[in-house]
Amino acid sequence: MPLRDRLLACLVAVCWGVNFPAIHLSLEQFPPFFLVALRFTLIAVPTLLLVPRPAVRLRWLLGYGAGFGVLQFAFLYLAMDSGMPTGLASLVLQASAPFTVLLGGALLRERISVRQGVGIGVAVLGLGAIAVYRAGLGGGATLLPVVLTLCGGLGWALGNVSSRLARPDSPLRLTLWMSVVPPLPMLALALVLDGTDAISRSLTTLATPTGYRALGGLAFTVLIATVVGSGLWTTLMSRHPSSTVAPFSLLVPVVGIATSWLALGERTSGVELACGALVIGGVLVASTARPAGTSRRLPSAAPDHQGDRDGSDALAAAGEAQPVGGRR
Repeated sequence: MPLRDRLLACLVAVCWGVNFPAIHLSLEQFPPFFLVALRFTLIAVPTLLLVPRPAVRLRWLLGYGAGFGVLQFAFLYLAMDSGMPTGLASLVLQASAPFTVLLGGALLRERISVRQGVGIGVAVLGLGAIAVYRAGLGGGATLLPVVLTLCGGLGWALGNVSSRLARPDSPLRLTLWMSVVPPLPMLALALVLDGTDAISRSLTTLATPTGYRALGGLAFTVLIATVVGSGLWTTLMSRHPSSTVAPFSLLVPVVGIATSWLALGERTSGVELACGALVIGGVLVASTARPAGTSRRLPSAAPDHQGDRDGSDALAAAGEAQPVGGRR
């Protein structure tokens, strides 16, 4: 991965790390499922009106929206609303990185070099040490919020694989069109699980200090974390193997824990900082390693605006396109 793309991946980590305190502020005003629906509706409406659909297969667009948009944020927002500390949420969610590597190996047949495996292992060790340390001090979360956050990480990984297989002509347009998928299912969940009373109360009390902070957090989430961060991330996933890009998401909790301490007063100890250094070191080792190669090639990403043809499974085709990680 060239230096420019590594710097872009680090910028995404900053955007997504700061996003966790922004989500915290929004959840103080809005119920979780309605907040997810609101977040993506604000992007989906102008996208439908102004942005042409990307030339990708419908299955990968739906898969990206369902994994990255619906599953990740439904579980994450519910976990944070259920008591998951903000900094710890940014940490546990990064289980998406090893999930992505495992799915990339299983579904895309991407091989992992020894150096990549060691780097990811070191980073995961640092993440695990932070989680154990926080839980041991009584400052972590109960089991349910942790499990919900892990489910969110798995959803993110499924979205990563779908965006990788989509091979979009325009990663930014794919990111914007991904936002069209979550609003309706999330609104249905909001009506059933959040309830109309909670939704109505969140909208009628916006003219308060809490409401203003929530709107500021929502604006950051929509414009910076989703449009800028996710757009850059999708671009990187289209250029490089997922096993090369995914480890950079392990930098997110370093930023998330630091900003949660600065903005929300969550404590960060020297042990956590040392473990965060392990995360950074592991990411650097994994991202500078040369991929071990792949045993199959991805198919060409011919547009299919009418949906996928029967029997045209991308994973079953071989030898029709450039190797995984090559530029379009």
